[in-house]
Amino acid sequence: MEPISLEGFYQETASLIPEGINKEIGHFNVFRIDDLFPANKPRVPMSYNRRAYYKISLISGRNKAEYADKVIDIEKNALLFATPKIPYHWLPEDDHQSGYFCIFTADFLVQQKSGVILDDLPIFQPRGYPVFQLTDEEAEDILFIFRKMYKELSSDYAYKYDLLRNYVMEVIHYGQKLQPATALYPTHTAAARISSLFIELLERQFPVESPQQRLLLRTAKDYADRLAVHVNHLNRVLKENTGKTTTDLISGRILQEAKVLLKQTDWNISEIAYSLGFEEVAHFSNFFRKQTTLSPVAFRS
Repeated sequence: MEPISLEGFYQETASLIPEGINKEIGHFNVFRIDDLFPANKPRVPMSYNRRAYYKISLISGRNKAEYADKVIDIEKNALLFATPKIPYHWLPEDDHQSGYFCIFTADFLVQQKSGVILDDLPIFQPRGYPVFQLTDEEAEDILFIFRKMYKELSSDYAYKYDLLRNYVMEVIHYGQKLQPATALYPTHTAAARISSLFIELLERQFPVESPQQRLLLRTAKDYADRLAVHVNHLNRVLKENTGKTTTDLISGRILQEAKVLLKQTDWNISEIAYSLGFEEVAHFSNFFRKQTTLSPVAFRS
């Protein structure tokens, strides 16, 4: 299944697609949730899929965010950062929802002089913190920024998009300040560097986007060879830094992707097993059942 495109987003929300969306480098838009989903309109759960754009949302109301490997319950206020790499499912739990959200492409921020690369920012890392529950005071801080975005978008100021980029970065930095310090300032010891390189190499194998694509690295030795370290050393370093063995980390990430493919695509079990590096469907089924107590078919249904 292809990621939801910008055009798909505008169709899904019945919003007016801005003129020239395909003609400009980069795209940005901001919305009030009350305008898109008024109180008298039934709340429709957001489809579980990857998106081809970034999204930052400030939402007030009871909600549930579902990812392949976790479910996050939101009781009041939340700040959500969504990246094209990670699919999620947003479920409203009541009819009293308000707030703002903005959508933008990577190109929109790359135009900054600083040359921001979004996926290098801690907030958009695959193992980052995508949802933050906010106090009323924190929610007011973010609401103030979104109101400025919303007002500026309709202005005729010649440099409004430069200003909007600054507002987006302000929200991103606010979110990053909410992250635990260990996520923002990793230590730079040799062991920490090996751990960081391993995680980066592991994440680079994903997402699996077609049944013909196959994982290139499947075993602890595969990763150790690529990192030019002994497999025992890699295992010891990862155990010390993460509490998990190399094999545990690889298996956990493969399981996460397997859940995504089972829920999000119509590939058959054999295609999913092949793409994830299993020689036999039975091997994949045994692996999945051992990790979840469910068969792939049962999980999908």
